[in-house]
Amino acid sequence: MSTHAGADDERTTPGTRGELRIYLGAAPGVGKTFAMLGEAHRRQTRGCDVLAGVVETHGRRGTAELLEGITVLPPTTIEYRGSEAAELDVDGVLSRAPEVVLIDELAHTNTPGSRNAKRWQDVEEFLDAGIDVVSTLNVQHLESLNDVVQRITGVVQRETVPDAVVRAAAQVELVDITPEALRRRLSHGNVYAAEKIDAALSNFFRRGNLTALRELALLWLADQVDAALARYRADNAIEDTWEARERLVVAVTGGPESETLLRRASRIAAKSSAELMVLHVVRGDGLAGVSASNMGKVRTLASALGASVHSIVGDDVPATLLEFARGVNATQLVLGTSRRSRWARIFDEGIGSSVVQHSGTIDVHMVTHEEARSGIRRTAAPALRRPLAWAASVVVPALAAALISLFDDYLELGGESALFFVVVLAVSLLGGVAPAALSALFSALLLNYFFTDPLYSFTIAEPDNFVTTVVLLMVAVAVAVLVDSAAKRSREARRASQEAELLALFAGSVLRGADLPALLERVRETYGQRAVAVVRGGHEVVESVGQDPPDTVDAADTAIEVSGGDYALLLAGGRTRAGDRRVLVAVANQAVGLIRQEQLAEEASAATALAESDRLRRALLSAVGHDLRTPLAAVKASVSSLRSDDVHFSPEDTAELLATVEESTDQLTALVGNLLDSSRLAAGAVKPISAPVFLDEVVHRASAAVGPARSRLTVDVGDLSVLADDGLLERVVANLIDNAVRHGAGSAVSVSAVPADGRVLLSVADQGPGVDADSAGTMFDAFQRLGDRDNTTGVGLGLSVVRGFTEAMGGSVTASQTPGGGVRMTVDLPADPAMTAAR
Repeated sequence: MSTHAGADDERTTPGTRGELRIYLGAAPGVGKTFAMLGEAHRRQTRGCDVLAGVVETHGRRGTAELLEGITVLPPTTIEYRGSEAAELDVDGVLSRAPEVVLIDELAHTNTPGSRNAKRWQDVEEFLDAGIDVVSTLNVQHLESLNDVVQRITGVVQRETVPDAVVRAAAQVELVDITPEALRRRLSHGNVYAAEKIDAALSNFFRRGNLTALRELALLWLADQVDAALARYRADNAIEDTWEARERLVVAVTGGPESETLLRRASRIAAKSSAELMVLHVVRGDGLAGVSASNMGKVRTLASALGASVHSIVGDDVPATLLEFARGVNATQLVLGTSRRSRWARIFDEGIGSSVVQHSGTIDVHMVTHEEARSGIRRTAAPALRRPLAWAASVVVPALAAALISLFDDYLELGGESALFFVVVLAVSLLGGVAPAALSALFSALLLNYFFTDPLYSFTIAEPDNFVTTVVLLMVAVAVAVLVDSAAKRSREARRASQEAELLALFAGSVLRGADLPALLERVRETYGQRAVAVVRGGHEVVESVGQDPPDTVDAADTAIEVSGGDYALLLAGGRTRAGDRRVLVAVANQAVGLIRQEQLAEEASAATALAESDRLRRALLSAVGHDLRTPLAAVKASVSSLRSDDVHFSPEDTAELLATVEESTDQLTALVGNLLDSSRLAAGAVKPISAPVFLDEVVHRASAAVGPARSRLTVDVGDLSVLADDGLLERVVANLIDNAVRHGAGSAVSVSAVPADGRVLLSVADQGPGVDADSAGTMFDAFQRLGDRDNTTGVGLGLSVVRGFTEAMGGSVTASQTPGGGVRMTVDLPADPAMTAAR
């Protein structure tokens, strides 16, 4: 399965960005690297220059054999903590400039000191240089799925790739295999070495884990395929529904029936595994129930049902519903049955019937509810009222004249005149002074011609007839003026209602925590725009959404300037109505408010960081002043004594002075090490590399630094192992042992470890004076020297470093009282999965 299609050997032109192809797998061992190498051979047979930048065979014979025949770039060596690590030679790839480079394990974290922190950043450099890249990735390394994978497998994935990097790939192809087949492949020794097979099968590679990971991979890739399909349909102006995936749109008004419709639509969507979307058409026509509070309930229910809510502006509701449904490639549409009475539906078939007639391939579900046929006021559309009034001004008086002529023998002139008054009033109620005046004149002429003497003549013989004509005209004009005035007020009320609803919509988005892109996307969707952007200074795009967003006022169809012209909200994709500008001005101000809020937050963060830095600097100067001078003074005095020609020292005295120099130097070394570690923590430069670590080895190395005091140390950690960074964990244990030895008042120090629910608790305890409960919470702050109440040595950074390193490795550290006196420091770290499986 692939999100894009295209020729494998298609080459980018010079100066253009290279293409990225990713083989995505649900778990290790599915065959991603094998597929990547197979593609490399296919490209080579077509004459393509292929270079293997980094390919991890993991000791798999089949993979190693497939690598033969492909040029392999030698790795570069990075020195780190006294050891050497082989990493991708980025400069070597760039200088070699192949057409295609193979980069395995896209999520890999590079060794500190490398050109980039992450391998995907190396890949970005190759793409910028016009080099095509073929890479591999497991689904658990996608940033958006990291927490989900942790809950499924219980394993924290610290190496992740931003989803945007993978989505930007030209092709993402799923390398799929069933969980049963993968477990067989694993048991046959085709994935891991023999000694790791049993642990892997009973831990990460459990059938349930693999099934869940496979589903995650399929769903994630399906979303990307869907996004690619949406782009293709938009680029090719395809409006017909393609039933590639079930999507269900439920239309709600915000009225009392909305929740019933939404629940019913959710059940329909669940039966067909369809994506559910809620649509509200904002038109402000006075319908009951369209309030912010009611729509808030709908949004809350939609969120609980896993549906997305969309609000768009449209006066023609059926057309707007179908346009939205076709735009999102919906296959089903859910509507509520009409709330209008049967008699009202005789004159206007209603929204539901109109949607059904024009739905085409979209299935329409009409859902009954308690509000059906409860009655709803509906008026003719303003665009239809004026033509209707002109037609009625002629047709209605003529029909009335024909009806009156049937009863002419039974009616006197007064009754006939009264009936024409009713006709004129009826026409005048449709609105429009001119149609009403025409109706009055036409009615007067009909009355005079057919029903007053002399008959069949337009001669007005009697003054009463003239008065009747004038009164008809005056009544018609007066009623029409009143109707037009009421209609104008009604239109203004509808516009105000629409503006209020839109303002509530956008303000609610901000109050619900929407950021600037989410607000702009809401504007784009609501007004049916292609793209929306916020620019600063006339040309700098601060944020944008949609395709080809405008970057200048001239490039936009609608431009809303705010804040004295410093910022502008630009919309592209069709001009908005003049009445929408007031709402858009408010939205533009909200957008600028979000920008300034973010700027203020950054400034506040910077100010806080400066204040904290200043506090640490003053605390450091205060603390280090004494702690540097004391060992330096001891070293200076001892060395000066040894160099003195005036005094002859015995071998014992000389050894004692040298021991003082050594002890003071060790103090300085520890001080400088803690200062450097604290600086790394403050700068966020600590990047742990987690791997299985045996506690016995770590404690053995860490305890060597305490010298003679090691005789007071008791170690009982068994054969336990944890997932941690070996170097960082050694510093943690060394600092804890040193703290216990120095502040334990000469008491015994014990180091122990016990397993607990997939974790390991490592404890370092002494029998010294201890600390009170109130101080235990602040022991791990920088420049605190509360360790067993001895404040005579150290700058108080040791325990701060312990906490920083432990949390960086995904653990925690706590302090408690030791029974009988003293302090117990407990480090909680994740257990080695292989050890857990073995137990």
